[in-house]
Amino acid sequence: MEVLTNPKVAVPFGDGAYSLDRLNWVSAAVLSREVAVAAFAILLVAYFASVYKKNQRPGQLRTWPFVGSVPTLAANWTELYELLTRLLEKDEVVWLDYAFGFEGLYIADPTLTEFVLKTNFPNYPKGTPVQERMRELLGHGIFAADGQQWKDTRKVASLQFSSAILRDFSADVFKERSMELARIISQFAQSKRPIDMQDLFMRLTLDATCKVGFGVELGCLTPSLPDVPFSRNFDLANELSFHRYIDPFWKVKKFLNVGSERLLKNCVDAMDEFCYAVIKKRRLELDSGVRDSSKCAPDLLSRFMTMMESPEEIYSDKALRDHVVNFIIAGRDTTAITLSWFTYMICLHPEVAEKIYEEVTELERSESSADSVGEQDDRFAKFAEALTFYSVGKLQYLHAALTETLRLFPPVPLNGKIAERDDWLPNGVRVKKGTMVTYNSYAMGRLERVWGPDAKEYKPERWLKDSGFQQTSPFKFLSFHAGSRMCLGKESAYLQMKMAAAFLIKFFKFELVPNQDIRPRVMFVLAMAEGVKVIATPR
Repeated sequence: MEVLTNPKVAVPFGDGAYSLDRLNWVSAAVLSREVAVAAFAILLVAYFASVYKKNQRPGQLRTWPFVGSVPTLAANWTELYELLTRLLEKDEVVWLDYAFGFEGLYIADPTLTEFVLKTNFPNYPKGTPVQERMRELLGHGIFAADGQQWKDTRKVASLQFSSAILRDFSADVFKERSMELARIISQFAQSKRPIDMQDLFMRLTLDATCKVGFGVELGCLTPSLPDVPFSRNFDLANELSFHRYIDPFWKVKKFLNVGSERLLKNCVDAMDEFCYAVIKKRRLELDSGVRDSSKCAPDLLSRFMTMMESPEEIYSDKALRDHVVNFIIAGRDTTAITLSWFTYMICLHPEVAEKIYEEVTELERSESSADSVGEQDDRFAKFAEALTFYSVGKLQYLHAALTETLRLFPPVPLNGKIAERDDWLPNGVRVKKGTMVTYNSYAMGRLERVWGPDAKEYKPERWLKDSGFQQTSPFKFLSFHAGSRMCLGKESAYLQMKMAAAFLIKFFKFELVPNQDIRPRVMFVLAMAEGVKVIATPR
């Protein structure tokens, strides 16, 4: 019998006839399609089952297919911090999906934060998902850097912040700007006009920070209170960068240069125009002089430019821009925000303001000298003589009141890290590689299991023992971060805040303008959405 190895037999099929080859091909195609449909259905069922399983997890924020928890976040965006606080009061961790499988985990427990920020610090860098959302604003500066780049940047910054020259220069600048602020408030007090204190504090700290950081005078606190485009662009860029966490299409919008991404680019371009102009001017000044760090101007930019061993090793303009912008967000935003919330709290608690008034009055009395060079008819200048880098260290109650403000209103309410490898937290929670682990300082400051039954009360006394200030674990009080990335500018921030607060409380009483909507603006820092308006009365 002859064996047909390649039959060409016509077989009826539908309205025509097909060879066995064609029939086999069609059958295979139909089968492949059926298998594909079945496989897709299985994957879809498995995906929805995983979403359902996630929604059953303790502390899980409601999750939808593909878009994750973004609808829940978007619907509660203006109340984000309060929402997360309520969830963390019930559960030790809070889970959510940002979109397309990017998973997040929120923590607010000192044991867990110590594990992430210290014990297993190498496994929790900033990571690409976090860095790319803040890249335009912060570049490769200290807040966004990782690995060796972060180590090098921190080493440079540490050398500068430990410099006695920069410290003394900062103290003089902070005192001068605080005196200017007091004079402006005095003008408002005479006419009983409402004052937006957050706006004034932002002007104060931007003026001071740009002087210390760039060596330039912005004139934000001149009596006319001029418009400050750099400040406006800086704030909007901050908010738009943070908004990327609930915008799953931000990369597409960035590529097309449309919508919020176009606005962000415009803001950053305007900021950079200012920054690069200052850098160019300073390079010309240094090139015409001696490149010696011991003889250069005391501002941070000049010292960065002259700290290398030879002129060829100077930083690029982009690197310098990133260093200084990170310094501004650290020195300007965080300090102004804390002073704004501090003003709000002393208006709600006038007894705290009175205790601070007694303390600063005693300081002036103890620091005054018979041969004072201050103008006798200028009470602001006379008081300024009592404020030095060392004397403000005696203001223990003021230090406690500011720290209590920082506990309840941390300048950076949320701070995320990306798990580099699979891990297990001390409480037994599994963290998969690529998960964003965010410590929630805002929630932690309000948790009774961390601070006791009076956690939500404003009580500066909780920081005092035997009339002295008592520190607590930095993993419990996270306003200045903790572990290897502990804030280098902590002492500088306290110095500026204490000088400004001492001036204001020494010379004025404050009362809130009624019917204000005092709530935070959702961005990388805890600024007030509408500021805080007060009426000042001279003492």
